[in-house]
Amino acid sequence: MEFLHERPEPRRRDLCFTCLQPKSTCYCKHVKQFDPKIHFVILIHPIEVRRRIATGRMSHLCLKNSRLIQGHDFSRNESVNQILNDPKNHCVILYPGRASTNLTPLNVSERAELFPADKELVIFVLDGTWSTASKMLRHSQNLLTLPQIGFIPQKPSNFRVRQQPKPNFYSTIEAIHHTLELVGPARGFNLETREQDHLLFVFDKMVEQQLFFIAESHRRNTHSRHRRKA
Repeated sequence: MEFLHERPEPRRRDLCFTCLQPKSTCYCKHVKQFDPKIHFVILIHPIEVRRRIATGRMSHLCLKNSRLIQGHDFSRNESVNQILNDPKNHCVILYPGRASTNLTPLNVSERAELFPADKELVIFVLDGTWSTASKMLRHSQNLLTLPQIGFIPQKPSNFRVRQQPKPNFYSTIEAIHHTLELVGPARGFNLETREQDHLLFVFDKMVEQQLFFIAESHRRNTHSRHRRKA
């Protein structure tokens, strides 16, 4: 009689319940929350949720009064529509394109005039690849009518562990950081505190950690190939 051998259970790494990263790569100790004086609503694509180096959740953990909502078509999303229909809010979406208002050449007064002073500024941010973000916006009928804002990146992205379509295409967390530097003063946020740099601090720590693991992996593989056989 033959006995079937039971397959061993796959090894599962313990995850941090906050950042959803394996505990060996948990970045929570580097997170410093601050109030940006702007409500950021980060709409994260389901594919992005599973990525180890997604920065949408990282941004949400740093920003007080922010929301993180998962989906790909938000037309009937109750949470999103509640925010959009709240008369106290003025909602815009961070999205580059021909229909987008370029914030870069404007001064503080001109940026302030874009947003009613008597309403809460809510900035929607699409967290996904450039392809999935475009589809998210195209499918979400309730987001298509929102005013779009954008900027001209001043330097290449530091996302060295994930290939960007172009050097000046920013990750979600870098885009939020730069938007805050442009719009923050018009909404009462003091740039001189450099609290906005908490975003880049945790992001850079994550990038450095991933680069270390990549280098270690290459080193071990090289050592293995050159080792003599017993």
